[in-house]
Amino acid sequence: MQDLSLEIQFERVALDFSIQGRNKKRILFINFVIYKDLRVEQNLQTNCISLFYRFSTGRMGEVKVIGSSGSVFCTRVEWALKLKGVAYEYIQENLLNKSELLINSNPVHKKVPVLLHDDKPIVESLVILEYIDETWKGYSLLPQDPHERATARFWAKFVDETCVIGSWQAMQAEGEAKARAIESVQELFAFIEKQIQGKKFFGGEQIGYLDLVMGWKCHWLSAMEEVGQMKLLDQEKFPSLHQWAENFKQNPIIHEIMPPQENLVNYFQGGLNYLRSLATNKG
Repeated sequence: MQDLSLEIQFERVALDFSIQGRNKKRILFINFVIYKDLRVEQNLQTNCISLFYRFSTGRMGEVKVIGSSGSVFCTRVEWALKLKGVAYEYIQENLLNKSELLINSNPVHKKVPVLLHDDKPIVESLVILEYIDETWKGYSLLPQDPHERATARFWAKFVDETCVIGSWQAMQAEGEAKARAIESVQELFAFIEKQIQGKKFFGGEQIGYLDLVMGWKCHWLSAMEEVGQMKLLDQEKFPSLHQWAENFKQNPIIHEIMPPQENLVNYFQGGLNYLRSLATNKG
């Protein structure tokens, strides 16, 4: 498709999927050009298919994400929407002074992220990822095979409940407790290392559901390591995970939404300082 004009490229894809009507084509072509300008070559046709599907099924709707900069749980939702080619509005939440919109949208936990689709809230990032995959077709996040899909869900839950929390605990630990925490986290990472061996992504040849959940390892984890003055994702111990992280970061959509490293370091340092101040006051 590279040697053809954008108009010809678009018409060929539109013809393949029987997209008709001047107004539909005009709007879709704008999105087509945007994706071309971003040079997301490998996802170009997939994103167009997703857009065509949304028009043909009426599943456009208004999409908003209530989130907080620095949160990997919010970022993974943005990654999923971008991969699907879904336009959305991002609403920055002040977690120190939570808005009525957040409280009303997630009254149980009052946490981000929240996905609003036609003003209907969906909460918890893993649930949101599955909702996005089921609602907007085209680019698949979860595997089609039931066993592979169940396995991806298991490891996603494992990562969030053990690896993320364990890394945070290692960051804030001191002395002998830090050494034990690092060892514990690396034992967890060893399970994940086995899952990615011999594969480009957890989802196969393209980024999928589990890759998005694991995305914190290639940027957020390095900020934790810097703040905690430790090394958790050692390249010699986890060569496959390290290579996966490099592959993941090279995707233009993933790279586009990653917050600056300096911001993440400040984010984690601020959290650590706050917890230590609380401990000092209690003492």
